[in-house]
Amino acid sequence: MKNIAIRLCLAWLTMVPAWSLAGEELGTALSAKGGEPVPYVLNFKNLAPKYVLVLFPGGSGVVDPRMEDGELVYRAKGNFLLRARKFLVDDEFVTVATNSTSDTEKVQTLIDDLKKRFPQARIYFMGTSRGTYATLELADYLADKVAGEIHTASMARIDAFDARKHANRHLIVHHKDDPCWVTPFASAEAAHKKYGNDFIAMEGGISVGKACEARSHHGFNGIEQETAEAIKTWVRRDHK
Repeated sequence: MKNIAIRLCLAWLTMVPAWSLAGEELGTALSAKGGEPVPYVLNFKNLAPKYVLVLFPGGSGVVDPRMEDGELVYRAKGNFLLRARKFLVDDEFVTVATNSTSDTEKVQTLIDDLKKRFPQARIYFMGTSRGTYATLELADYLADKVAGEIHTASMARIDAFDARKHANRHLIVHHKDDPCWVTPFASAEAAHKKYGNDFIAMEGGISVGKACEARSHHGFNGIEQETAEAIKTWVRRDHK
């Protein structure tokens, strides 16, 4: 019986995704100016990473991480970027999920905290869908403060975004069959053609539910791993 129990335990462990073994904790960035603190969810395998990816989800953009009865709870777990964390996090990358915002004071508070915590890491902000309102709005502000930004399933205004105007790096990622009318693939592709922006066009996966929700092609459903790996490959080309 003992051997059977051990085999069953080992079998169960092999079925547990590596993600469940990664670290997760609540972080709180405190403003040096006495402003509002910025809470975030930190996911990691290595606390000396090369890269930090700050995630701005779509939809309401609210993550609202907090402790309740000794347990970390937060929202937006079904959002593409939060689903993709299990493929983004490795020995080189950590993720920081927080409320989407274009408030520069809050963003600077977060940057200061992350630079203190991970002084050797390069920081990238990544938004998806409505979260790209924030990444695009912040582009000028962040140009000399972080390594770059990644805009996924971007709003239609991406077609006027010229990454050449910024000193840091920018990547646009979009699903070829994104069905959401406010995030057309054509706009992302147009920005690439007009300005030469770095661009990754994804395809495949499974599209279910409403067009602009996270489980359609809009949310890279079924190709989270492929999309995450493509993004990390691009980030790793950062040799500055």
